[in-house]
Amino acid sequence: METGLKSAPHSVKRWQLNGTEYESQRVPNLRSETRFSSWTPLNNKKHNLQLFEERVNLVLHWFDLWTDMQRKHLLHSLLTRCTKSQLKYCKDLLIETVPVTRVDFTAVLPRFLSLYIMSFLSPLDLSRAAQVSWYWRVLAEQDCLWAGRCIRRGWFLPYTPGENEFGAWKNHYISCVSTLDLLTPREATELYGTLNQQSTDPAEEEEEKKKEKRIRQKIRDKLQEERRLSIRTRRAWGSNAKPKGAIAGGTFSGVTFTSWPSLSWPPRMVGSSSLSLDKGQPINATQVQGRVQTTSVGSEKLPKARGMLSSFIHRPALPHTYSPHHQSSSSLLMLISNRIPAYELVLSGVKAGVIVVLYNHRGTLSALLTQVERVTSGQPVQRVGLLAPGGTEEIHLLHGISLSERTLLTPDHREFWEKLCSWVVPTQEGGGIDIFCSLAASASGVTLIRSLSTLTGLEVRAPVGLATGSFQNILSEWSSGDVRTGLWDQQPAAPALQYVCDSVLQGWCRQAQWMEEALDDLRSSLQPQLQQASLQARGRALGYFLWEKIGLDKLCVSKELSEALTEGLTALTEQQETRPLEFLSTFLTRWSKKDEGEESYEEDKQTQKAAEQHSLHTSLSPIPKLPQTALDWRGAVVRELHHSECLYLGRLSSILKVYQEPLTAALNSNRTILSFADIQIVFIPVTVILQLNRVFEADLQTRLQQWGAEQCVGDVFVKLCSKLRVYTNYLNNYTTALCTIDKCREARPAFRAFLKMADRTLATHMLSLQELLLCPVWRIQEYVTLLQALCLHTHPGHPDFTHLCSALKKMLQFIQFMQKLKSNSEKDKLMEETQQMIRGCPSLSEGNRQLIITQDAVLLRSPDERIPESLRTYEQVSDVGLFLFNDALVLTQRNVRHTPFTLSHQSTHTFLASVALPSLTVREIIHSRYVRHAFVLEGPRRYWVCATKRGEEREHFLSVLRSAINSALTGPQ
Repeated sequence: METGLKSAPHSVKRWQLNGTEYESQRVPNLRSETRFSSWTPLNNKKHNLQLFEERVNLVLHWFDLWTDMQRKHLLHSLLTRCTKSQLKYCKDLLIETVPVTRVDFTAVLPRFLSLYIMSFLSPLDLSRAAQVSWYWRVLAEQDCLWAGRCIRRGWFLPYTPGENEFGAWKNHYISCVSTLDLLTPREATELYGTLNQQSTDPAEEEEEKKKEKRIRQKIRDKLQEERRLSIRTRRAWGSNAKPKGAIAGGTFSGVTFTSWPSLSWPPRMVGSSSLSLDKGQPINATQVQGRVQTTSVGSEKLPKARGMLSSFIHRPALPHTYSPHHQSSSSLLMLISNRIPAYELVLSGVKAGVIVVLYNHRGTLSALLTQVERVTSGQPVQRVGLLAPGGTEEIHLLHGISLSERTLLTPDHREFWEKLCSWVVPTQEGGGIDIFCSLAASASGVTLIRSLSTLTGLEVRAPVGLATGSFQNILSEWSSGDVRTGLWDQQPAAPALQYVCDSVLQGWCRQAQWMEEALDDLRSSLQPQLQQASLQARGRALGYFLWEKIGLDKLCVSKELSEALTEGLTALTEQQETRPLEFLSTFLTRWSKKDEGEESYEEDKQTQKAAEQHSLHTSLSPIPKLPQTALDWRGAVVRELHHSECLYLGRLSSILKVYQEPLTAALNSNRTILSFADIQIVFIPVTVILQLNRVFEADLQTRLQQWGAEQCVGDVFVKLCSKLRVYTNYLNNYTTALCTIDKCREARPAFRAFLKMADRTLATHMLSLQELLLCPVWRIQEYVTLLQALCLHTHPGHPDFTHLCSALKKMLQFIQFMQKLKSNSEKDKLMEETQQMIRGCPSLSEGNRQLIITQDAVLLRSPDERIPESLRTYEQVSDVGLFLFNDALVLTQRNVRHTPFTLSHQSTHTFLASVALPSLTVREIIHSRYVRHAFVLEGPRRYWVCATKRGEEREHFLSVLRSAINSALTGPQ
């Protein structure tokens, strides 16, 4: 009995410690298995389950008797022994039993939504929110929340924050607010008078409230109509699902929104609500806020609640399908030639829904058609836009293939346009062709537009602009008309904006002009190298052709036969015969008859050419000639003048609005970015010009509203020319203004950051401040172009002709003054570059010294000067550079260093000697077998023997040098 009593507790203790996994007892002992199986019947599942339930009830009974600390200890022990799947089950059970309440919205919503919600807080509330937690502080101190508040008050950060730095704009805002000059009401009353303004009329205030109430009710009605329309038009298979983009009644990142009305965007139909969005236009905050301003939630108003989330959803409207009851779903097709400068920029700004075909300028018309057919896949397009180089009379469609009034009816062009326009919808449905060349600015271009419209049966549009610059006319007015009635009108907006974004198109037009100017400068600076490379290439090509292809060394013919063959081949090239051998035999037969044969051949050739032209004209005349209607060219030029003047005033106004006003606001708030004197130097001349041209634009608008055949605008130009002193003062101050901007940009980090933020934006027409200050110079050139066009289309007997000629004469004189200023500036810049280029050179900026020409040469030396010059040999000592000024000649030692892995090289100059021109004599050395292209420069004490690479370089340099010496001897000393 004692053994049993002692063994039972001992067995229970061991079972509690090890349970069924007690390894030490797993030995072949029948008595042990019997004893343990009595406690846990492993072989009988029913008894095992019954025993498990009894033990659970026992443990739960114990759990009810334990204290709170003991229960927590048990739970901790159990959870530490659980696996990951068991812990996950416990987590889900706890969430279901105890739901989560009062969730931090910053931890649930996306970060951009949290920032957007915080953007409605005041600076004081943002500072309080930053004290909630570290994460709230990171959100509340983001630069996107504080930068706008600072900029609106003219407070600009004097440096650019780093990538990992946050809170810079908040600290700047706090420092600006803490240092403001605050006045008490009494002090403010003494300075500015009473601060209490009379309130408005109560009747007017009540009327404003009623008006606002009517607007809100109208918005609610529109939203209800939009909601009903979305329910009627949604698909049957999606009746239980919300439209994509709907917000109300759904969950957004784990948070349920049930108080906001549904915002969905169904396909836009004819006659639908005005609140439906346009095709391809993203939903932005402005659009949504324009539809819904406030939403009442309880007794408070949640401002802009609907726009708070929908402004971040950029979703275009659903695509249209073409039917008689719906708007056309056809896309726009744009053909771009790769010969267009900076066409990559145009491609980057193409709008959605526009099919772009970038074709090779050296291709063929059939290849272009194949490329268009491949990208359109046989689907119709709404309109076709063509961006290719051209002028006012023709379009350079491909290399050697130009579209003009004369070539339009050729078989190749006619087949190309007929096939291309077969993929365009009819004119009644909005189909047409947009040509990005100013064809509407000339009579030949207008005729080409009409002929092309008659051939294709579509509306053809082109710019009518006459502004200077390669592609500036694209942004001017466009012409459109009916070829059947001969009526033409101007469209207010450029159709090019249907294909390319406004900002990108403006930037590209300016960049294309810059590239052409850069190419002109490059050609002028590299003209000697290009000319030499061209001569070498032509020589190699000619030598290869004569010796390798023709075998000139194996041909032995007489001079008479060679001349006959040359003339025959030349005539064969001009005629483009299909049977060249017969033509050449006939030509040689007639060549033998000398005079008679030549005269008869010339007559036959002229007769044959005239017959071919007549047959070609008669065979290619399926399109009847259109009646030439008299176009009002003077009115077109004046309308272009007024349109370009408005654009010019917009650019000048942007200088004051984007730059002067924020800088002045910063100066008034004791946060100086630019001093008052610098602001006056840079912007005051622009203000004067803006006032003058506003009066000029108003006069033009008055004349244009009363436009007629006898209307005059020359007197308005004469009035403007009488006040050109304003432009003269501006140009005289222009260099100083640029120097002021550059100096302040280097010395003031705040001004540098301000320029980086304001330059090249849509508000500045994608131009920088320096480029905007150059607009008056460009405008004077445009005035000359437009005046020339007006004089050309004005009859000498017209009362406006005299004033126009007088204004044109004054503008040309002013252009000469501008060119003189530009040349003086370039000469000064060239003198500075020359001074920096020559090492060890004394000061060159003395008096009125100007650089005339530079020449590269080699310095020669003779081993024995007793030998006559005709037999004397020379050796090259070094390379020299000859810098000819108007009063002296400077010789430098030139060192050439080639750049590794490239064909380029750099030249450095070291000062060698200088000779005054009055004491310098020049003598040429006769060509011999030992020396060529050599000359001698003799000074008072020594002389130099130099030689150039080519004879043309020597002749040109010596002629300029002798002219400079004569001018120095005869001119004032």
